[in-house]
Parts: sequence; C-alpha cells; structure tokens
Amino acid sequence: MPVMLDKQGLILALLMGVAVYYFGGVKYLALMLIFLFFAVAATKYENRKKREMGIYEHERSWENVFSNGLLPTLLAILSSDIGPIPYITSVAAVTADKFGSELGVLSDKPISLENLKPARPGKSGAISVLGLIVSLAGGTLIGLAAMFIFKINPTKALFIGIAGLVGSLVDSIFGVLEERGIGTKGTTNFICSLTGALIGYYFIR
Repeated sequence: MPVMLDKQGLILALLMGVAVYYFGGVKYLALMLIFLFFAVAATKYENRKKREMGIYEHERSWENVFSNGLLPTLLAILSSDIGPIPYITSVAAVTADKFGSELGVLSDKPISLENLKPARPGKSGAISVLGLIVSLAGGTLIGLAAMFIFKINPTKALFIGIAGLVGSLVDSIFGVLEERGIGTKGTTNFICSLTGALIGYYFIR
C-alpha cells in the first residue's frame, strides 16, 4: 500500500516510531504498525465511492499524525511506570475512530448527535449503526492483536475493543463542537486517544 502521509507527516511518524521502539520496545512498535496497516486499508477501501461523495482524503498531514500519535507515543515512553494497557487502549481508540470515519461513512443513514436528525455522510458529530459496528470491530482488532503481542487474556481483549468504541463515540460527541467552530479535527482525535487511555488505565489495567 502506498505511503499516505505528506513529507512532514512521514518525518513525524518516523520520529514517533523511533520513540515508541526505544522506550516501549518491539511489541509497542508492532502494535503501532498494525494500526497503520489497518488505517491505510480502511482509507483505501471503496476510495472511488468516497471520491464521488467528496470525502476521500488520500494524503494526511503532520497535524493528523501528531493528533493521533502524540498520546500513544507518550504512553509508550511512560510504559515502564504504567504498563502497556493504556497504550493499547489509546491505539484501539484511534483505530476505532479511523474505522468509523473511513468505513462507517459509507452508511447512507447517519444521524447527527446534535439534533438526532439525518446528517450528510462524513459530517463531524454524526454516527450510524454501520459506524458503531465497524468502530467496535476496529478496536477489537487491536485487542486481538494485543492478545498475541502482549499476551493479554481474551477478556481484556474484549474490553479493549469496547474502550476503542467508547473513544470513537467521545470523538463524535466532540465533533458536534467542532462543527460549531469549537476545536478542530486534531483536538477531537487527541480526545479520542485520551479517552481510550483513561479507560485502559482506570478500568482495565
């Protein structure tokens, strides 16, 4: 699959990858690479249809890398003190959000969380049944990967998937504010990863 980052985004992603590997080790880097693989796959899926809908984003900037990767990188740096679960759940949350925004957007029946009325596909603050399902699937994929990489048990893997779903839902809630000019996509992405991390730290770890 082709690289989908601009030059600055690619440099930042490489620097974050080095930090994740240095402080967390190969397991942490492996999970991040799995996220990147799924993120690219979700973005490329039905890209022609998304182009026709006017919502396809082929190249991502450093801001996107920063907002999605900052917290997982910090959690990898702190992993010797807090353990791997917050890192895993933060990655699960951004994966769930990515699946929701790239696959759930293909639903023709999204509703706005602001007024519970039908919304255009791709609108921030909107959700759909398909979006919720694929968000849970995305988070659960990270949980399943963590079973093999970090040797966690299946129960924790399931809760990691749920944490990912909750993170993506919080992202959608803050997307309502984004539509009103309060915050940006970057801030909602960061809040999504933070939600996943907090759930992991307080309820799963």
